[in-house]
Amino acid sequence: MLLGAVLLWALNVTVTKYMLEHGWLPLAYGSIRYFAAIALFWIYTTWREGSFRIARADWIYVGVAAAMIFVNQLCFVYSLEFAHASTVSLLFGSCPMFVGLISIAILRVGLHRSFWIGAGLTFAGVALIAAGAGGGLVSGWKGDLLAIALAITWAAYTVAIAPLMRRYSPYRISAVVLALGWAPIALVSIPQISRQDFTFSGRVWLGFAYAVVGPLFLTNILWFTAVDRVGAARASIFNNMQPFFGVLFALLILSESIHVLEIGGGVLIIAGIAYERVRRSRPAPVPEPRAPA
Repeated sequence: MLLGAVLLWALNVTVTKYMLEHGWLPLAYGSIRYFAAIALFWIYTTWREGSFRIARADWIYVGVAAAMIFVNQLCFVYSLEFAHASTVSLLFGSCPMFVGLISIAILRVGLHRSFWIGAGLTFAGVALIAAGAGGGLVSGWKGDLLAIALAITWAAYTVAIAPLMRRYSPYRISAVVLALGWAPIALVSIPQISRQDFTFSGRVWLGFAYAVVGPLFLTNILWFTAVDRVGAARASIFNNMQPFFGVLFALLILSESIHVLEIGGGVLIIAGIAYERVRRSRPAPVPEPRAPA
């Protein structure tokens, strides 16, 4: 289940890039896709729990998480509009380090020296990826910055839902937070939806169906069921493989090329995260970030 969830998340980056290259406008794609996924979550949560109740004291966390989802989705679709899917996958690998930095800044969490060494390696890797991708015709500084913002906003979302995860199921959180985050996406996407041509090929519609059911809905069930059985520490090992599979899918399906600097940057990001996790003596008091939807 863990491997299946990671593969679904990794493939989502390539599928979304394919959607944007074959007629979908970025905001129209994001808005309609999220609306369909929210409908699935509400049906499933109603069947499973029969309630969407969130305590009044927890709505501040819900609001912050929803705001991060809104910005995150803008960064997601537009990073893939301007950058290669492989570049976005590699840069998103820095997300765990941003979780740590946000925890330090907001929650006043103290982290060991191993974190700062790992963070240094990770951000050196980010710089190499940006340098390698920046010279291409497709991937430029806009795509790189948006991909980094994608990692930052997902890290902020991860920190924001941590208190909620201790009191509610992931399905209830997803149903409520995604609905609130979708509302502003729907508003800003109105101009693009009005211009969107929906005469797509069967392959494009199949990819769209996958993007709704796989990485947004099915992965939540697989991931949290598996985490409940094997624990977050073991699950994090699988989550670290997402950038590798994301690049692999982009190379195989989209025939993208990758610069040697991007390869070196990806290695540094993985090395930084691996070093921090091997050397730390106790788990960090923040949840393991999931992949972008």
